[in-house]
Amino acid sequence: MGFPGTWMTESETLVYRVIPKCACSTIGQVMHYIDHGEYYDGDIHDAPSGIHKWSLAHSQPRLEHVITEGSAYTFTCVRNPYTRILSAFFDKICGIQRNGKRYRGKLVPLLIQKYGITVEGDFDQIASFRRFLLFVRDTIKFRRPMDPDIHWSAVAGHASTLVHGGGKYDAIISTEDFKTGMQDVLRHIEVHHPLDLDQMPRFNESEGHGPKRAHPVEDYFDDLSMHMIYEIYHKDFELFKYDRDDPSNKMPIGQIDLDEVHAKLGE
Repeated sequence: MGFPGTWMTESETLVYRVIPKCACSTIGQVMHYIDHGEYYDGDIHDAPSGIHKWSLAHSQPRLEHVITEGSAYTFTCVRNPYTRILSAFFDKICGIQRNGKRYRGKLVPLLIQKYGITVEGDFDQIASFRRFLLFVRDTIKFRRPMDPDIHWSAVAGHASTLVHGGGKYDAIISTEDFKTGMQDVLRHIEVHHPLDLDQMPRFNESEGHGPKRAHPVEDYFDDLSMHMIYEIYHKDFELFKYDRDDPSNKMPIGQIDLDEVHAKLGE
């Protein structure tokens, strides 16, 4: 199985399990900067060097060795399921991607045809989002009409691959309190180039892809939507301590228990 979705600094001091829609662009740039003293010029997901990635063949032996030995500080970053699925909708379904096209080509026409969503013009964001949720539920629960996409499959599922491979997390930080969590991670390692997180630019690669969210988070979720979200993401709520009953509360409501995370993700 290996360690899909893992990145590591070239100095081999820090390992990160990438989770889409959870500040991954920013974290990748942090890792690049602390080794090289500069940010990658472009989307860090496209970087062919300057950072080890499991997707790069030459990086795999080093990642496997470091993760199984536990010789680098290993972490990931999680996000509230309500805001994460909304972000995926506006970026991947409503938005035009960097290549000037719709995400995954025929995906949006499929959603328009089979689920009746609308993403053009001044569309009803709430109605289309709730129809999108039906599609998400179908992909995750029934793998129809396609396998779930990485941008809306559960955070716990992404995080579990490192545990199943024999790795262990030293920290799990939250997107909602990113600077505090990332600063704590950096305190545990030696960095070649110190970084002031307060001064770093924003690296939100999805920003501007789609329309602006027109309503507060909670307006998108009625009772049925909340039930579906919990059905799909119950492990994310429980392990990463998010409030299932209040979509307007994006902050964690408790401390993550790493022992519990390793036990549940290793099942």
